[in-house]
Amino acid sequence: MPSRVRARLRAALIAAVATTATAATSSPAQSQPASRTPLFEQQVIFRADQDPGYACYRIPAIVKTKDGTLLAFAEGRVLNCGDAADIDIVLKRSTDGGRTWGPLQVVNDGGGDTHGNPAPIVDHETGRILLAETYNTGRTDSGSCSVPCDRTPHLQYSDDDGRTWSAPRNLSDQILPKEWNSWYATGPVHGIQLTRGKHAGRLVFGVNTETWDGTRVSANHAALIVSDDGGDTWRIGATDSWPIAAADGTFRQKPSEVTLTEHTDGTIIISGREQDGSDLGHRSQTFSRDGGDSFTGPFHGLPDLYTPQVQAATLRMGNRILLSAPGDPDRRRTMMIRSSYDGGETWESADRGKVVATDWTGYSDMVAVDASTVGLMYEGGAVDARDEIRFARFNEDWLGPRRAPDPTTPDLALGAPRATVLGSPSTTNGVFAGAVAFDGKDDAVRLPYRSRLPLGDGDFTASLFFRYSAASGEQPFLWMGGIGTTQPQVWLRGEPDNDRVRALITTREGFRTVRTASVWFNGARNDGRWHHLALRRGGGKLTLFLDGTALSTADVAGSVSRNSPFGVHVGQRMDGRAFLTGAIDDVHVWNRALGDAEIRAAAQVTARRPATTADTVLWLPMDQVR
Repeated sequence: MPSRVRARLRAALIAAVATTATAATSSPAQSQPASRTPLFEQQVIFRADQDPGYACYRIPAIVKTKDGTLLAFAEGRVLNCGDAADIDIVLKRSTDGGRTWGPLQVVNDGGGDTHGNPAPIVDHETGRILLAETYNTGRTDSGSCSVPCDRTPHLQYSDDDGRTWSAPRNLSDQILPKEWNSWYATGPVHGIQLTRGKHAGRLVFGVNTETWDGTRVSANHAALIVSDDGGDTWRIGATDSWPIAAADGTFRQKPSEVTLTEHTDGTIIISGREQDGSDLGHRSQTFSRDGGDSFTGPFHGLPDLYTPQVQAATLRMGNRILLSAPGDPDRRRTMMIRSSYDGGETWESADRGKVVATDWTGYSDMVAVDASTVGLMYEGGAVDARDEIRFARFNEDWLGPRRAPDPTTPDLALGAPRATVLGSPSTTNGVFAGAVAFDGKDDAVRLPYRSRLPLGDGDFTASLFFRYSAASGEQPFLWMGGIGTTQPQVWLRGEPDNDRVRALITTREGFRTVRTASVWFNGARNDGRWHHLALRRGGGKLTLFLDGTALSTADVAGSVSRNSPFGVHVGQRMDGRAFLTGAIDDVHVWNRALGDAEIRAAAQVTARRPATTADTVLWLPMDQVR
């Protein structure tokens, strides 16, 4: 058969598959009944005491075959739960949409080495299931692979619906150039087959790699690997390389563990874990509009898409793109599904995400199970995210429809959009006019991210009025930055349990140097009256002002906004685990150190408010909610 005829037949078949796939994941308004019963159910499918022979199971990946069978892959870790010991790739099959699962089978025996990072792809033309994977020499302890790591890509396939598998073949000659001579990782998450445009039928999966210059890792690369002949041959497509940007060994971006989704217009959305880059955000993203041959631009961080550093998965559901990842910005916990309604340009915030589990959770993958059901395979556990691998089934009615916009309150800083008001806070009498009262449950004000909000390593002053009478619990007034003991941040809060009002900054210099400084006044000031609080960084001091009285401690060098998810919240901890019961008025942040007289003037209720100036980072009068 002439090649052009084969190409036309392939394109026609893939288009038919695309139509079927779109119907299988469309919204109820498009092709499903007007209402369905919300569905959510889950079970454990891999756990050491359930499937003996392995110390733990990690790294889930899942696909649906041409015949409708679900293939759930994982790493079976023989000796321990470390990343570089004796690891096999294992599989379970389900022929009833994930309701029941067959016995565990070993697809690839590590034989003492690490055989992992499963990245399965289904060719819907031939029915062949391809499995990309990566090898390295195994260790006997639980340590990481030595740097430079001897990682090599391999490939297996199955032509009988995942029952048996071919011998692995080494793909190094095709997709491992000599400069990618240290870390190399396939996936780990399912790859895709393109269904639209002139590249329909193309198979694509993601890799991330590193370059070793003889003394250190000198560059990071995220790339797409493509095949136009059903997986017989492969080549490197779109590539984004980031050299070390500083003498301390840091990168601006270090995208890894990329997940791919084809949008309805044929654009490939590429979402990756951002691993220790100096840019803000733990998720990084770019796009491809030419079938994976090139990226539209470099990966860019998504600072207000809150996740810890972790692999994630994406899946198209009609015009809605789903993202599965833990929603806690500090630790691997609280697995949730968040949606994008504009092709991945923006994502739902964590407060809008649908929570799957509140305990420890980690890596994940998703699959379209049938015409109305999505399957989520994810790591979870009551004690550790590596305890087990679960499989959850849910439908769009469980996810819920797109939520209407939240109320807003003005931010008077130059060019600033209005701030989002969460929960249902009420207005109350304030210091100057109105103020916002928070109920301690879910009320908060969150600012949309913009480049002026991160305060970096410079001087600043934050000022606000607070009123509360809570006798216990953490009472957050203002939070800027990340969260946790190592993430750069700035916050001010009341601590009734410790009978004090306190402010803290955590800074980072380079990749590893983390410093913290805090200053506090004894007495929680939870007397139900308005008090003024200001925090100033400048002149080598970190100074807290309470009702015009100053108390200082030594400043610590470094940036208060680097390397982490970034949020600005009023009345809420950044991770949503504490809310203020009280009221806040007139929140003001400047990117300079105000003088003592200026701060004392700001603390005077009778003082006239200053006009917005060029050094105003944010100004929330808090006198209206609309």
